[in-house]
Amino acid sequence: MAELGYKYIKIFKKTYFHPFITFRPAYKQLSDNRQAYSNAVLEFLNIKVELLGELPKKNKVLYAINHRSLLDIIVMESVFSKGNKNGTWIAKKELFDAFYGDFFKYSGCISVDLETGKGLLKFFKEVKKALTKIDDFNIYIFPEGERNKNDGILKFQNGAHKIAKSNKLDIAPIFIDDSLETIFKNAPYKETKIIRVHVGNLIKHDNLENDYIAFMNKAKG
Repeated sequence: MAELGYKYIKIFKKTYFHPFITFRPAYKQLSDNRQAYSNAVLEFLNIKVELLGELPKKNKVLYAINHRSLLDIIVMESVFSKGNKNGTWIAKKELFDAFYGDFFKYSGCISVDLETGKGLLKFFKEVKKALTKIDDFNIYIFPEGERNKNDGILKFQNGAHKIAKSNKLDIAPIFIDDSLETIFKNAPYKETKIIRVHVGNLIKHDNLENDYIAFMNKAKG
């Protein structure tokens, strides 16, 4: 699977550094490439994703997703591929410097530096530019800000709320109903493993965390 990852990083770089691909088609191509990579990984692991609910038909939506594993991104990119969604992930700057940082750096993700005011200003300008220039763009974020190794969710950081508020975005709550860290360790599977992903109705930024918890509890039954 590592070989597949390196292959797609080369594909990402080809688009990222292409001198003649402009802003809008570049983001769309990188989004398509991430989705193709993710579907290939899930096929290799023999994992299928079952979607409960429907992705919003509209775009310029912020997707708020619970976070337990690096596999979360792969699962969600597969979901977005079926809904023909174009968008990008918001990731902390340190992830771009990690050993898998080239995936984030060259696949169209947007880095946020939480340590400096200048870094935050640059980040919000980049998000605003993408949403302004690309009609079918969406933002994907883990509001918890880090992986949660326990049940439930961690307290939301304020990034998702600020992005949604400053760009007047509706929020689509997403709940991945499994501990993907354990699933990833046990893969690949002889018999197909089903992962369930719940999509809630659009919500506003005003009461994001409480509305998300209500949606999650209903999804868990």
